[in-house]
Amino acid sequence: MYNRIVLIVSTLAVMALAGCNTVAGLGKDIQKGGAAIQRWAR
Repeated sequence: MYNRIVLIVSTLAVMALAGCNTVAGLGKDIQKGGAAIQRWAR
């Protein structure tokens, strides 16, 4: 039973970390897109 709980918690932790990396990457992409629009507007 204890092993199953550790496995579930570990899996959730890995998924949360992967999600954070994805959101951070999305934010960088949006920032680059905004910079491109600003350069185009000049």
